[in-house]
Amino acid sequence: MCYNVHYIEKRRQEYLKRYKNVLPSSQTVLDVLPTYYFLSGFSHPLLPIVKHDGIFLFEWGLIPSWIKDTASAKEIQAKTLNAVGETVFEKPSFRKSIASQRCLLGVNGFYEWRDFNKAKYPHLIQIQSNEIFSLGCIYESWVDKSTGEIRNTFSILTTPANPLMEKIHNLKKRMPLILKQADEQKWIDPSLTTAHVKDLIKPYDEADMTAYTISKDANNSRVNRNIPEIINRVEYLELT
Repeated sequence: MCYNVHYIEKRRQEYLKRYKNVLPSSQTVLDVLPTYYFLSGFSHPLLPIVKHDGIFLFEWGLIPSWIKDTASAKEIQAKTLNAVGETVFEKPSFRKSIASQRCLLGVNGFYEWRDFNKAKYPHLIQIQSNEIFSLGCIYESWVDKSTGEIRNTFSILTTPANPLMEKIHNLKKRMPLILKQADEQKWIDPSLTTAHVKDLIKPYDEADMTAYTISKDANNSRVNRNIPEIINRVEYLELT
């Protein structure tokens, strides 16, 4: 699955430039873009997602529109950081969004763990062809009836792991949906047919991916992992 990402694009114009081919010409630059070296989805952060009509800050962890109250919203958010690509059209939480509410999350990398001899070894995974690459996501807006607040939220889709990710994420053998740059505009097109959407939900080519091990500090949620040093390469002899 994908619960932790690496996002360090502080330059607003660079993020806009990266997605200029899929955005309307009237799109304005966001006032603020966050910087995260290590970000856990369980904190439900605001991240810049790319829709067909612009870039917006949405909260990670999709809240379906039919959720009744704040307590239920909090409960379901912990379960909707990811949406399984093979069942996304069937699940009540996701089937409305996958039909026409698809978006992109541009990241610099994501984290997964390899289990070896009962120990967890964190890896940073990136794409060779793009410094910023796109994860396929879905979004939804939920209205808190007690306050009138509108919360815009999203989930990252996942697919079966490719051979590289099978080795790293070797228990669950999943990976986030990574889209080719040529497919980004298709993904966010609300009118794309179900058949074409399903064609895009597939494992990314491992030949364009790179991964390396980092400090085991990434395993500890009690320490500050959101620091530049967290992405430094650390070699473990037992893994070789």
